[in-house]
Parts: sequence; C-alpha cells; structure tokens
Amino acid sequence: MPLKTHVDEQPSLNLTPMIDIVFLLIIFFMVGTKFTELERKLTLDVPQVSDATALAPAPEKRVINVYRDGRVTLDRQPITLDQLRAELAAARREYQELGVVVRGDAEGSFQNVVHVLNTCRQAGISQMGISVRLARKDR
Repeated sequence: MPLKTHVDEQPSLNLTPMIDIVFLLIIFFMVGTKFTELERKLTLDVPQVSDATALAPAPEKRVINVYRDGRVTLDRQPITLDQLRAELAAARREYQELGVVVRGDAEGSFQNVVHVLNTCRQAGISQMGISVRLARKDR
C-alpha cells in the first residue's frame, strides 16, 4: 500500500487590515497638514509682547479668621468689621469673582461667624466658604 504524504500549507498573513490602517494614517496626516497650511496662509499679524505674564493674577480666596474672643483677622492682619467690609468691597471692585474662606474657632460663639458672613455679603462677596476639620473616628 502506498503511503500518502501530506504536505502542510504554509501559513499566510492577511495584510488587508494592516494596509487599511496605513491608508487611514496617510489620510489623517494629509488632512492635518492641509489645516496647518491654511493657518500659515492667514495674512494676520498678531501683536507681540515682551513679557508673557497674565495681565492680572487670578484672585485667591481671602482667609478670614474669627477667634474665640470675637477678634477678626483678614489674611492674618487684625481688622474690625467696618474695615473688613471696606477692604473686601475694594478688593471685589478689582476682582468680581473674589471669594473668602471664614475660619471660626470651634469654642467661640457662632454669632461672631455670622457677623463676619453678613459683613462679607454686605461687601458684595458671593463666594463664601466655611473651613471645618474632619473629626477622627475612634477605633
């Protein structure tokens, strides 16, 4: 009986997906190049500056501390409620989005914090926050 020899086929690689991806990349880069050429063809000369900093620094929230005895500080400087109102109103004229963070002493009267919050509202401040500390859970 004659033996049949089985010849295995060589595995073939399907290149179609790879060719599709290469063509898509070529199209993508051609379109991207076209947009940069259009940008360069604009006959617009933009102004130049020598110092590239912001025109006005972004306002940070001002910190108001209310102590146990009713003393108030604005950014660590002692201040009265009338001075606080005037200072915040002046700062708000420069920066419309000015915000404050009120930090009241836990052992102090909450009424003192309410007076400060009311003073901030009278100065036109709408972004107010109260600073608190998370209590630790006993295990």
